[in-house]
Amino acid sequence: MISSDIIAILQWWLVIFVIGLAFLPLTLLLFSNFFDKGYIFSKLIGVAIASYTVFLLGITHIVPFNRFSAILITLLVAALIIYFLPLKWRVMYLLRHHWRIFIFEELFFLAALFIWSYIHSFNPDIHGLEKYMDYGFVASILRSDYFPPKDMWFPPLPINYYYYGHFITAFLTKISGIAPSLTFNIMLATIFALCLSETFSIGANLFAFAQKNLIPRRYKLRLAIAGFMTAMLATLAGNLHIIYAFFGAYPTDNPKPIWQLPFMPETFPNAYWYPNATRYIYHTIHEFPIYSWVVADLHGHVLDIPFVLLIIALLLTLFIAKDPANKDEIIDDKWKKSWVNAPWIESFKSFFILHPLFIFLLGFLLAIMYMTNAWDAAIYLLLVALITVPLFWERIRKESQNAFQFCVRLSVPIVTVTSVFFIFSFPYNYFFKPFASGIGILCSPSFLTKIGKLGPILFEADHCQHSYLWELLMLYGFFYFFVGAFIIYLARFKKILRIDIFISLLIVLSTFLIILPEFIYVKDIYPDHYRANTMFKLVFQAFIMLSIASAYIFFRIMEGRFRFILFPLSVVLISLVMTYPYFAVKSYYGDVKAYKGLDGTSYLQTTYPSDYEGILWLNNNIKGQPVILEAQGDSYTDYARVSANTGLPTVLGWTVHEWLWRGNYSIPASRINDIKEIYESRDLEKTKDLLKKYNIEYVFIGALEPQKYPDLNEAKFVFLGQLVFQKDNTRIYKVSR
Repeated sequence: MISSDIIAILQWWLVIFVIGLAFLPLTLLLFSNFFDKGYIFSKLIGVAIASYTVFLLGITHIVPFNRFSAILITLLVAALIIYFLPLKWRVMYLLRHHWRIFIFEELFFLAALFIWSYIHSFNPDIHGLEKYMDYGFVASILRSDYFPPKDMWFPPLPINYYYYGHFITAFLTKISGIAPSLTFNIMLATIFALCLSETFSIGANLFAFAQKNLIPRRYKLRLAIAGFMTAMLATLAGNLHIIYAFFGAYPTDNPKPIWQLPFMPETFPNAYWYPNATRYIYHTIHEFPIYSWVVADLHGHVLDIPFVLLIIALLLTLFIAKDPANKDEIIDDKWKKSWVNAPWIESFKSFFILHPLFIFLLGFLLAIMYMTNAWDAAIYLLLVALITVPLFWERIRKESQNAFQFCVRLSVPIVTVTSVFFIFSFPYNYFFKPFASGIGILCSPSFLTKIGKLGPILFEADHCQHSYLWELLMLYGFFYFFVGAFIIYLARFKKILRIDIFISLLIVLSTFLIILPEFIYVKDIYPDHYRANTMFKLVFQAFIMLSIASAYIFFRIMEGRFRFILFPLSVVLISLVMTYPYFAVKSYYGDVKAYKGLDGTSYLQTTYPSDYEGILWLNNNIKGQPVILEAQGDSYTDYARVSANTGLPTVLGWTVHEWLWRGNYSIPASRINDIKEIYESRDLEKTKDLLKKYNIEYVFIGALEPQKYPDLNEAKFVFLGQLVFQKDNTRIYKVSR
């Protein structure tokens, strides 16, 4: 088992490595002012461009989605980019001079991929939380010839959720030829490895831009340390909630400030439970990356992390250029003669300010982020706008004769990036129906609650939740210790670097994201946890940006005379937040003692052994996506196990999830009784009509169906079709047409 897992990981890595290598010339052009030339980002740029091309051809029904087409399209796109890029020999020059850092980052990525895959192997089960949903999306996409993919829990409608990250998983699964039951866990490890290596690159480059006066040997050592620290904080750090491990337990639903609890250091870690750090504020969610790595849901907010870091890196490389509209200063004279600086591009830059290559990529990446996790597109479009203001302030101010012209000129790059975003996201949006029903105002005055709604703005009674200051300090106090030190340092020494402004903008946006859920929420279907999803999506990104900022600040403030005070305090705080992975991994992965392998469906052999054989039979023998009937049940239960593990659509899966995606409970609820009737009714004609109504081709009867439907009438299916699979108490009937 171990050897087969290692082979699968290496096979997967090789696919990503080759894609990254093919798109390396483009990456070297984009990140030519990074000391490592942005090497690690070539993987993500390649996967994004290649997968989107496959997606676009599939959603327009031009080219079917299969392994051959995915590989061929990827090769063609890479070849076109290499062909049109200027002076390909320049790549060889950069490889010859920077191969050491390229190899180091590649080995760093590969080591992280193996380490987290190994950790996953101690609890690989695609079972619990929202894993059925995530795996079902991937399985449905893998069975699709064209897009949008079918909703495996509500046929014949397409998936009405942010599934592009799942599509990328399916895309890499197709190319690699590895079973999806393995790639689900390998993809999680890949995102972890990308996060670790991307933040290393960002952190090291931030340090490089701020500390160019160091001698080479010392410079390289400190640069590596800065990169590692950034990677550790962004990828592995928890929050200061770990302090509760020194105190007595508190009721999970009613957190207490530490001064109201007994101090019990002698029994550390007491009753500390790692999920409480993400559910500390009443009826909310405030997760961070390491928690997501541990619980292993392949969800949109996790799948989008690499793209988030890529867009931060792109904005960084823009920000450090003296004139971001012009690539001249980071492209040598021979490159300037190419199409990158052709006359039409010069005209474009003079009006749109940004180089067209960055206009294209920023808009494109925002579209990818939107299709993967919609909130992130809005957040990072705002970051693009924030970065644009100081970036072009001097240039536009000189060119503009009045305030109106200045505002118009400043808005041009933001509007153009937004326009490109809408163009690239249109094929997805054409089939997608948003399910948010408005923006709620917390603690609305009573006279406004009587109005109820004003356009998209909601004023709802009994919707008043706020976080206590001590709760926010427990969650984010670690970061704001560094922010406070940074402010004092800059005010005291008045030595502000260009890169300090970039970090300050990350801090400003992060602070805004933390404060915003105290005033508004985006309305969804959850009555009590109405601001949970809003807080979750906003502060998750704030955590990432503040992690990057804090690592930079740590090295920045160590230059000052207060370093003798700040350094020991920083070490204590860093030690606390870096303790979180120990408790989380130990708890979720059973002390990392019982190796199970990477097959995420193997648990079914023990939990539902005969159902497992039936699922294998379906995966091996059924092509396309005929509708299969199975028992319907509530979210987060084992119901919908067949559809989730095969990608074959069932009449109705997890009801609450479909309620969220369809916007109205009556839409999925109408199917609940019909499923019951098909299984229990003794009226053959009625059963036939219902089978025809939902276009059902297979009926699954396994471990859960008799439990859900105690009056199950199996005998009738002998007359309505034929038995095509039987193993112990599991049977599959093919319905006659």
